[in-house]
Amino acid sequence: MNRKHFLSAVLPVGAILSAATASAKVEEPEVLGKIPPYLKKGDTIGITCPAGYITAEDVQPAIDKMKEWGFNIKVGDTVGKRDATFGGTDEERLQDFQKMLDDKTVKAIMCARGGYGAVRIIDAIDFSKFTLHPKWIIGFSDITVIHSHLNKNFGIASIHSKMCNSFPADWSKAEPVQIETIESINKCLAGEKMIYTAPPNEKNIIGKASGILVGGNLKTLETLAGSKSDITTDGKILFVEDTGEYLYSIDRMFWNLKRTGKLNKLKALVIGGFKVKPSEDAADEFGKSIYDIVLDQVRSFHYPVCFDFPVGHQKNNFALKCGVRHQLTVNADGVTLNELR
Repeated sequence: MNRKHFLSAVLPVGAILSAATASAKVEEPEVLGKIPPYLKKGDTIGITCPAGYITAEDVQPAIDKMKEWGFNIKVGDTVGKRDATFGGTDEERLQDFQKMLDDKTVKAIMCARGGYGAVRIIDAIDFSKFTLHPKWIIGFSDITVIHSHLNKNFGIASIHSKMCNSFPADWSKAEPVQIETIESINKCLAGEKMIYTAPPNEKNIIGKASGILVGGNLKTLETLAGSKSDITTDGKILFVEDTGEYLYSIDRMFWNLKRTGKLNKLKALVIGGFKVKPSEDAADEFGKSIYDIVLDQVRSFHYPVCFDFPVGHQKNNFALKCGVRHQLTVNADGVTLNELR
């Protein structure tokens, strides 16, 4: 009997369709952004250390400033704790972060610092209560693990920004850009519609696009590839930044983005600050700039690209709402990234 007729005779129509499509690639549906409630004066912000350690003394300037903004502060058990480079053992950091997630009185969580460590606990965190009552999680660098995990699995927005270790002890000596970027955290939490600008760059690729904003530290994103925290970038605006990496390593990371398909269907690409680690031997100099590396990878695509955006391991590091729709406009006069509602 003809195989097609045999299948029709012995299998229900639904089973035939399932068999016919079993080997086809199923596109993962995009999880649309869910925005946590914005804060009002009197709300509580929790501070915890899911990654590196920090002293209670070094957290105090951030506590003082956030109280000045009108918020109450709950300091987690991991602040002041240390286990090697971590803010306590994996179990201590996990428990502290979990308590902040589950505490209904805590309306936002400020990660005290980055460093390394979030990936060691991310799979053990129970987000079930958090997804029912989401709250803003704040941080950058190693906290990219959490931003990426939230976006991939739950579509919940979060804030990529400076953390407690970036708040100056003496505000009278702080540079204007340092003050402005820290104040941008308060604006994000209060629900202001954010608008960012960057100067023109001859290497930029002109254009306009809109999409959900995702991204963070490039090295961290690379290490998440293939994991449950690996972000999808199709139809989105991707921003990346990094620090202390050799140019050849940055080139390898962009090849990773290319080979994993993360550059293929972007709406736009935003390149933040990249502090390049110089080669120890001049003879080993890579020979390509960050501009060359990026443009080599996107030349076959047709979306806007901007360089030197004010985000990254630098004083000019503005708070960005990950998982929220934005519009990027790149023209000869400069760059604008504005939040859409």
